Amino acid sequence: MFKTFYIKPHERGILFNRSDFKAILSPGTHRYFGWDWSVKTYDLNHPEAQIEQLELLLQTDRDKLEPHLTIVRTEFDRVALLQVKQSWIVVAPNQLRAFWKGFIPVEVRYFNLSESLELPPDLVEKTRGFALSGIKKFQVSESEIGLMYVQHNFVRPLGTGEYAFWSSSKDLQFKTLNRMIPNPVFPDEDVLIDRHPEFIAQYCTVVETLAQQVGIVRDRQQPIAILPPHSRKLFWQGVTVETIDISNDAKLSNPLVAELVSGKDQIKKLANDALHVREVPVQHLGFLYVDRVFQTQLEPGIHAWWTFNRSFTSIAIDMRLQNMEISGQDILTKDKVPVRLNLTAGYRISDPLQAMNNLANINGFLYKELQFALRGAVGERTLDGVLEDKGTIDRDIAEYIRVKTANYGLTVESVGVKDIILPGEIKTILSKVVEAEKSAQANVVRRREETAATRSMLNTAKVMEENPVALRLKELEILERIAEKIDRIQVNGSLDNILTDLINIKK
Repeated sequence: MFKTFYIKPHERGILFNRSDFKAILSPGTHRYFGWDWSVKTYDLNHPEAQIEQLELLLQTDRDKLEPHLTIVRTEFDRVALLQVKQSWIVVAPNQLRAFWKGFIPVEVRYFNLSESLELPPDLVEKTRGFALSGIKKFQVSESEIGLMYVQHNFVRPLGTGEYAFWSSSKDLQFKTLNRMIPNPVFPDEDVLIDRHPEFIAQYCTVVETLAQQVGIVRDRQQPIAILPPHSRKLFWQGVTVETIDISNDAKLSNPLVAELVSGKDQIKKLANDALHVREVPVQHLGFLYVDRVFQTQLEPGIHAWWTFNRSFTSIAIDMRLQNMEISGQDILTKDKVPVRLNLTAGYRISDPLQAMNNLANINGFLYKELQFALRGAVGERTLDGVLEDKGTIDRDIAEYIRVKTANYGLTVESVGVKDIILPGEIKTILSKVVEAEKSAQANVVRRREETAATRSMLNTAKVMEENPVALRLKELEILERIAEKIDRIQVNGSLDNILTDLINIKK
């Protein structure tokens, strides 16, 4: 009894007798005697041969397998990359895999991971666009530097280009740093400085300051970083460094003030945390305290100091004449009448150092003393006394406040009560009193005028009695007045008769 097997041109067959491997059958017809023969066929369009117990067959029948199969075996530190037509297959470490020969070409390249994890540039280019298991790809642009880490440890820098690395056996990480930024955030700066001097020498500049030094780092003549004392930082090569000794004098020079304090906004923001700045306006005087101890006076202008290792405090005192308003002070007069007063004072700080050393709050001190002076001056007078002579109150307050401020470097140059506000009922009473006084004065004036008029009439009568011509002139004046008030006068007889009749009527 024969069994016949037909193998197609795109197939291969594995011949078994019972369960024992016997041969690999090429395309064609094959006849074998007996019932125990069997064949398992494989489609060569799938290049990988999924053969059971491949390891055992290689030990017993390698000579029968090798003419038909490409055997790929990897170890713990080796991997393989296969190119099958236009595709790629990765064989991870510790694997055994077989691929059919002849029908589809298979190209195998082995890699020793203990020697290098990087794929050659030609393979990087050929595998571009393929996502391959166990391979990490990384690209660095011309404006960047790449950093490669293996097991979280820095291994090497990567220049401009395209890279691929085996990542099946180790943890790979990649970071990029922008070369256009002179002070990027370098990962683990101290580790790079201490353990990778070759990288530092090739790409970086290390800026280091001592305990009493400040470092100013510039790129293209523009400040990009300020380093405090006892610090260390990495920058790309090409920066310039200015080191300043602050052990004796922490004040900035005028050029540095112009650059760091009055310069561009980004530079002022950069120096903000490192400087104590005090601007003293014109007609002001500044005072500087270092570690709470007075150091010096400051003339008008902009002043700046490095704040490292010291505590700075500064103030600016206005030397011009200043005004203070004491508003809404409710005070009882000596006769228990409540009044509300507003006071204004003009003062000047004559000795700023004395004022600062002796007073914690200049305005607060002056305000309270003016309150006390006002209360004392008003409380010792009656309401009439307050209303009659405000000038006396002003003088009393001025004398009191000058004595109080004499030892505090303050000079009060003017003081005066602006307003005296009375309660509503007191206003009404005072209005009635004033009205009565004015009415009485009006009556006196009226009586005086009436007496003077009567006396004048008597004098006129005596003159007319003694002088008939004057009487006749007066008569004519009266007649003229009468004529002004009537339209027509009819005279019968002579004018003398009219005047005589009028005189008789008067008598």
